[in-house]
Amino acid sequence: MTVVTEPHSEPSPEPFTENTADVIVVGAGPAGSTTAYHLAKSGLDVLLLEKTEFPREKVCGDGLTPRATKQLVAMGIDISEEAGWLRNKGLRIIGGGVRLQLDWPDLASFPDYGLVRKRDDFDEQLARNAQKAGARLFERCNVGAPIVDDRTGRITGVHAKLGEEKREVTFHAPLVVAADGNSTRLSLAMGLHRREDRPMGVAVRTYFESPRHEDDYLESWLELWDRRGPQDRLLPGYGWIFGMGDGTSNVGLGVLNTSDSFKELDWREVLKAWCASMPEDWGYTPDNMTGPIRGAALPMAFNRQPHYTKGLLLVGDAGGLVNPFNGEGIAYAMESGQIAADVIVQAHARPTPASRELALQRYPRVLKDTYGGYYTLGRAFVKLIGNPKVMKIAAQRGLTHPMLMKFTLKLLANLTDPTGGDAMDRIINGLSKVAPKA
Repeated sequence: MTVVTEPHSEPSPEPFTENTADVIVVGAGPAGSTTAYHLAKSGLDVLLLEKTEFPREKVCGDGLTPRATKQLVAMGIDISEEAGWLRNKGLRIIGGGVRLQLDWPDLASFPDYGLVRKRDDFDEQLARNAQKAGARLFERCNVGAPIVDDRTGRITGVHAKLGEEKREVTFHAPLVVAADGNSTRLSLAMGLHRREDRPMGVAVRTYFESPRHEDDYLESWLELWDRRGPQDRLLPGYGWIFGMGDGTSNVGLGVLNTSDSFKELDWREVLKAWCASMPEDWGYTPDNMTGPIRGAALPMAFNRQPHYTKGLLLVGDAGGLVNPFNGEGIAYAMESGQIAADVIVQAHARPTPASRELALQRYPRVLKDTYGGYYTLGRAFVKLIGNPKVMKIAAQRGLTHPMLMKFTLKLLANLTDPTGGDAMDRIINGLSKVAPKA
């Protein structure tokens, strides 16, 4: 008697329902919405789960560099002034008694302008854009524990509470993207903890009604003075003033945890004192404040790794992709979302689990090839400027040399042409290439 055995095969995938998909994206901030947009445009079925309801506020400077602007253009977002976007020409730097205005560099790879948009409106635009591309958006969906396969340890979905009534639901997909920000409970539940050897920043900001609401330049103050005590004190951070074009200014400060004063000071009080030192006619007074002072953490330089493991990919703040040079997070959130989507699309087309896994393992390597060396340089920079004396000397000496500051702008904003650029581009690209990609 001949026994015919059936060839081994994977279990048939669960048919798509409201709660199953090719990919689940947790978090509809810039990273999550960008990931979902590119996945949906490529034909994959995507669930985009957002714990709040739009519009919702997020702590941010609201200023977008040409890196972020490029991503918006690639996603087909209408960034015209008629659609409510305010353009800026570059960065105005103030420090050491010098005021220097630098235009964004003229590059083949990036536009020569940035944008300003409030985050409550900005994030919703990206989420609706992903929805329009085909992603299925669930708002007021608070994701809890991951669903993990006991045999393989892989994530296969998430538990969540949905809507005002907090109805318990489960969502299933073979891949999950953690785009749930710095706290990233999903990553923690999968055993991915923050690296203590990576810098962490804090941003605090508020809004004021101000005649300075229309400005062609983002403004950065390199010297942050605390003048509340008997002696003026230079703090390890920088201040910003971004005109919003709607009658208000976004005024805030960024601080690094590399200084002794990071934990000892109340940074909201420092911001109040800094605003009080501004010219009275700018309007940065308590009476003109249009909202409370809010703060948020800035997870920098790959402070949570690996960026892919057991069916889970980390994008944006969840993976610590904030630029340590300047605290910029939105551009890298969107770029990592696009990279993750590209890797997932390629993996999805592979015929076997082994070949799909091989494709997915490429994601952390692409991130390190793209940002690793540059972020290593940024970590060294952070340690250096953590000393206020160094920051003071750099501001006083550097700002008097416009050519040096043009180089510094390119370095800090990560704006170079990878090929065919000028000498500055080649130096920055060369340094990033030889630095360890940790």
